[in-house]
Amino acid sequence: MTSKVYNKQIGGSHYKDMVVQPSEFINKNKLQFAEGNAIKYICRHAHKGEVQDLEKAKHYIDMIIERDYGPQENWIDGYNKWKDLSMKGVVNNKVKIGDLKHLLK
Repeated sequence: MTSKVYNKQIGGSHYKDMVVQPSEFINKNKLQFAEGNAIKYICRHAHKGEVQDLEKAKHYIDMIIERDYGPQENWIDGYNKWKDLSMKGVVNNKVKIGDLKHLLK
């Protein structure tokens, strides 16, 4: 059962019309700030901020990934590292004979 506090919304009705308001879900599951904001923006995008709300959700998800799993390499940087190692003789995790000391510098 929803408490009275969730029956009130200041500024619009985009949350009140939902079966479960994002704030109630977030609070009852004791989610952290970034997780809560990602959920909030995903839930309201169709009724309020559209694509901008989805971009905001992605931003918060990127924060969670970096916070919990460290900075992530983008595919271009990964490709450039692979290309550099390939040019140095590393192909499919194999090193040309005699090049290991040179590659480790």
